[in-house]
Amino acid sequence: MCLAVPGRVLSIEGEDPAFRLGNVDFCGIRKTVNLAFTPEARAGDFVLVHVGFAISRIDEDEASRTFKYLAQIGALEEEGLAKPSELAKASEVEVR
Repeated sequence: MCLAVPGRVLSIEGEDPAFRLGNVDFCGIRKTVNLAFTPEARAGDFVLVHVGFAISRIDEDEASRTFKYLAQIGALEEEGLAKPSELAKASEVEVR
């Protein structure tokens, strides 16, 4: 299944928009992500990440809702993007 997973940009390396990389946090799991498609992304922003590329900027509420949905369907564990403790907490929260 192809998914875009929300994460928070912690830091950015590089000045050239085509080659900027971000250190992105997915609830404790940190990965390097290409920011070429989101030149407006800054440290502290939330982005949706698909196959290693940030494809859009989103707000914190949308990131939280999306993360909870993905946890409920088991997609985060499948992708290796959540620790068991985060999965347990996310699955306890009812998403409306």
